[in-house]
Amino acid sequence: MRRSRHGQACAAELERIVSPAAATTIFPFLAALLYAFGALVLKRSSDLGVGLWRTTFMANLIVAALFSLLWLLGGPPVEKELLWQPGIIAMCLFVGQLSQFLALEKGDVSVAVPVFGLKVIFVAFLTPFLIDEAVGVKLWIAAFLSVLGITCLNRKDAENPPRNLLITFIAGGIGAVAFAVFDVLVQKWGPSWGAGRLLPCIFWINAILSFGLIFRFSAPLSRIPGKAWPWLLGGSTLLGVQSITFVSTLAVFGKATNANIIYASRGLLSVLLVWMIGHWFQNAEQHLGPKVMRWRLIGTLLMMSAIVLVIV
Repeated sequence: MRRSRHGQACAAELERIVSPAAATTIFPFLAALLYAFGALVLKRSSDLGVGLWRTTFMANLIVAALFSLLWLLGGPPVEKELLWQPGIIAMCLFVGQLSQFLALEKGDVSVAVPVFGLKVIFVAFLTPFLIDEAVGVKLWIAAFLSVLGITCLNRKDAENPPRNLLITFIAGGIGAVAFAVFDVLVQKWGPSWGAGRLLPCIFWINAILSFGLIFRFSAPLSRIPGKAWPWLLGGSTLLGVQSITFVSTLAVFGKATNANIIYASRGLLSVLLVWMIGHWFQNAEQHLGPKVMRWRLIGTLLMMSAIVLVIV
């Protein structure tokens, strides 16, 4: 797709500072680390009774506010007849977020986040159709390894069985597909819009869609327990910062599949964080036992191997 002059200037300046290869490695890994922390923090707010709908609503408003800062980067004039493009991307984002928060609320972080890593497989499938970039046969091997990885994540401990595995896998899978379409379309339309215009529009539309969730609230926002607010605001902010880091990388440098390879490390990072510091967040997965966590580590490593095969 043809880049706008502003997009070309921004990309050229950024590429002068950091190479595309370095950018699509460093920034996605930073985003993955922020996401892993953010997921633990939001899981804690969920345990304190915030709930799926209020969490999604507050997170989307905070993320939209953070993305508004990108408007200061400038860009070409917004063409009203093309607003359907950020509209479609925002719908994908909205569905993905609902699925993501549902998986985190109902299931275990160390299962849900690795399942989100399947997104890169879907990115590789969709890229040839939406951007005309071919992906090789190794994708099928990667898909097989992903199934093995999910099987390992599904291993149970008789004394401490994982919670709501089916809904975690279904919600996580739907979220992975929605976010995959989101990533590919950002790469497709980002160059012509410019990151400073496309991304704020996407997240503003997403915030507007979120007001429809108010009717699903179990109680008003004022009824959220006081001790839950720091976790809710902190987790939402971490998700917002990681979103800016990752999505801006796609809009400026492209290479959605490559970036997602690194970003998928959030699955491994989530398992490690739950294992090492989950007690800081009073995370119940700390009590699943070493056997279950070892299987989850093996499953995550298999999924990451599948992800690497997509582009190696």
